[in-house]
Amino acid sequence: MRRIPLAGFAAVAALIAGALSAAPASAAGMPTLVAAGCATAPAGHAHCNAIQYANPAASPASPSGYGPGDIQSAYKLGSNPGNGQTVAIVDAYDDPNAESDLKTYRSQYGLSPCTTANGCFTKVDQNGGSNYPTGDSGWGTEISLDLDAVSATCPGCKILLVEADSNDDGNLAAAVDRAVQLGAKFVSNSYSDAESDFTTGLDGHYNHAGVVITAATGDNGSMSGSSAQFPATFPSVVAIGGTSLTKSSSSRGWSESAWSKGGSGCSSLFAKPAFQQGVSTSCAKRATSDVAAVGDPNTGIAIYDSYGQSGWAQYGGTSLSTPIITSIWALAGAAASGDNAVAYPYGNASGFNDVTSGSNGSCGTVICDAGSGWDGPTGLGTPNGTAGFVKGTTPPPPTDDFSVALSPASGSVNPGQAVSATVSTSVTSGSAVTVQLSASGLPSGASAGFTPASVTSGASATLTVSTSATTPAGTYPVTVTGTAGTTSHSATYSLTVNGSGGGGTVTVANPGNQFGYINLFGATVQMQATDSKGLPVTFSATGLPPGVQISSSGRISGVPTVGGSYTVRVTATDSGGGSGSTTFGYQVYGF
Repeated sequence: MRRIPLAGFAAVAALIAGALSAAPASAAGMPTLVAAGCATAPAGHAHCNAIQYANPAASPASPSGYGPGDIQSAYKLGSNPGNGQTVAIVDAYDDPNAESDLKTYRSQYGLSPCTTANGCFTKVDQNGGSNYPTGDSGWGTEISLDLDAVSATCPGCKILLVEADSNDDGNLAAAVDRAVQLGAKFVSNSYSDAESDFTTGLDGHYNHAGVVITAATGDNGSMSGSSAQFPATFPSVVAIGGTSLTKSSSSRGWSESAWSKGGSGCSSLFAKPAFQQGVSTSCAKRATSDVAAVGDPNTGIAIYDSYGQSGWAQYGGTSLSTPIITSIWALAGAAASGDNAVAYPYGNASGFNDVTSGSNGSCGTVICDAGSGWDGPTGLGTPNGTAGFVKGTTPPPPTDDFSVALSPASGSVNPGQAVSATVSTSVTSGSAVTVQLSASGLPSGASAGFTPASVTSGASATLTVSTSATTPAGTYPVTVTGTAGTTSHSATYSLTVNGSGGGGTVTVANPGNQFGYINLFGATVQMQATDSKGLPVTFSATGLPPGVQISSSGRISGVPTVGGSYTVRVTATDSGGGSGSTTFGYQVYGF
């Protein structure tokens, strides 16, 4: 597999430091934000997206932060929802206390037990067995956060924990495959890595039709280009952003704004998928997020962790929003076999709370700023029950969001040659879309090609029209069409093929001028001709001795059967009708 140039450990660490720079000052007694121990990683390895709201006033002996009732109320899920759906959690390394800590959490909130013994909880390694990897306390905290978030959102869900051998991107991808192989229809991934570390083919492990695979968009605000976070940028993965969630006096009882550190971005690798063609994302390629839930650690949930922590702690990050969304989707039901589940929310935008305030960056566009409709930090919004996660009708792309133009708009060509023009695909409104190019109306013997064959609107391609020697003369209106989804726009290219009277001046070299009489007793002569217009030529001859012939390319060959002197006339005719000839003596000896 080919690895695209890597981003280093220092760069990842700097991003995490930036994510926490807005935390309250570390004065004595003041709360601070502290990234989990798994929040940094070397190149080619994923980091988790968990952040602690560390309040010195809080006690590890009692919960601090939102509990199950709060999450179920905020997202209109009813009380203690769930009926045996399985949510898979994929994380790195082992948390030896995972099951016992989960027992403590659920007991605290009066939730039914979820254990190995009763079949609710299952823990496997990335091979599906019980040869668990090395323990890691940082990833142990991430595991506790994931398990408790599923329990808070869907207490009636079963939980499958798949522990990858390490946080290597390849191991985590293998763990996702294992979760699906074991029957999971909902797979949560609370980790991410920069696209600069992407390895060709890795996205295939996250592409399982009919399976909902979610991933965190990161805790570093808007990050586009090679810093955009995968696997969230994969078109087959639901990208999960983060919000700040607070109680309010509204009819909903809650209010949300974009979390300032929740992830979003424009992919540098993956084309704009069909489900985003009708969405104004400001991105030429895949945009994140798709949907969101609470991620701000200041408004995070209580978790219980005795391996990486000392008991109760308050955590957030897109590591929180990701398992919440996955669990709500489990309540809605599995995607249809063969479907890309990511498209479902785009067909049910009314099933989400539209988050219209807050920002996660200073880019000044919808990719950073929350607003009406889709935006980068929160996607389509946060769940209003489960209605947004069932199959709907994805809206078609706008009909006026690109145009097609040609420069020059006309050209002439001699038969057998080619001519080129530039095709521009400008964005006229909305966001960029992927435009597939085609041509029609070509004369016989001609063909058209585009380099590249498809472009993102706003970019250009080269049109090349190639003709054959038999392409008939005339002027032809060639239609160049750009298609994005169900929308097409066209431009006309006027192609003139030179014909009769359009030939060049043909000069045929006379071998007799150089060699005198030609002795061709079993030998060959290659005739040469030049054409003033560079047109292809064909050769013919009269006066050749018996047994000797000339090919259309001018090769005189054969074994003469009658000796003597011959006067040979060779004529070269170009594809435009121009011709020239030469006459020379041909002496055959030996008879």
